[in-house]
Amino acid sequence: MSPEKLEKLKQDIVFEEKLRGHTLTFHSTWGLFNPKRVDEGSRLLIDRVEVAADATCLDIGCGYGPIGLVLARLAPKGVVHMVDKDFVAVDYARKNAALNRLSNCQIYLSNGFGQVPTLRFDTIVSNLPAKAGNEMLYIIVTEARERLQKGGQLYVVTISGLKDYIKRNFREIFGNYKKVKQGKTYTVSLAVRE
Repeated sequence: MSPEKLEKLKQDIVFEEKLRGHTLTFHSTWGLFNPKRVDEGSRLLIDRVEVAADATCLDIGCGYGPIGLVLARLAPKGVVHMVDKDFVAVDYARKNAALNRLSNCQIYLSNGFGQVPTLRFDTIVSNLPAKAGNEMLYIIVTEARERLQKGGQLYVVTISGLKDYIKRNFREIFGNYKKVKQGKTYTVSLAVRE
């Protein structure tokens, strides 16, 4: 590989996406999930999530920020906490929040809820990776319920092969489950803290 090609590969990947009526610019890099465009699962979740203008939200596993930044646009009087266990993802999410002039975001390192302040959230979202394993998915869903306000919502998007697992867990932990949208590959699921 030529030194020029190597240098080009090391530069930020920059792209724009129109999400929920807002055009956002993203910087990303190789090694992050879907670095060249917002993935189909995240887009399905973004298109279906409902938040109040003053909501307190949490995006678990925010990556470079597409879901959390859309929440920040949809909840301009609220605050969006965005967490990821990957410091590179957190750096890019911060860069993208600043680039898109979104000051209502708090972005920091956390493996699941480990470093999340003791707050009650109105909405928690996550594009849950199948590779996280059933144990981590169970931990996230259980802790999400504990951190939601009464009436608070947990939205997750997973590969459709996990929809029955999510349905069982939501019913066990929350006592309810709603399939919001099933696409060809991904399913958006919702649970409400009653």
